[in-house]
Amino acid sequence: MRFTCEMFHPNIYPDGRVCISILHAPGDDPMGYESSAERWSPVQSVEKILLSVVSMLAEPNDESGANVDASKMWRDDREQFCRVARQLAQKSLGL
Repeated sequence: MRFTCEMFHPNIYPDGRVCISILHAPGDDPMGYESSAERWSPVQSVEKILLSVVSMLAEPNDESGANVDASKMWRDDREQFCRVARQLAQKSLGL
């Protein structure tokens, strides 16, 4: 899954790819961070994936950030993080 507009979020890579367990390749995590039950499997429903993405957007996981700068700002300066994210959202809407 990938966002096509510019995003500033701890769990979204700079190229727009979403970093959440449910979208990771099936099997064991080589880093030992995720259980295989948390990773992709054909039984995952579209609804479950979308709920996971909405949850990730609302409550970022800054412990395993895909965007290091966004993760650091989320932890250290939440107000500035919200400003940057808001500016990018407005830009993507043409405001």
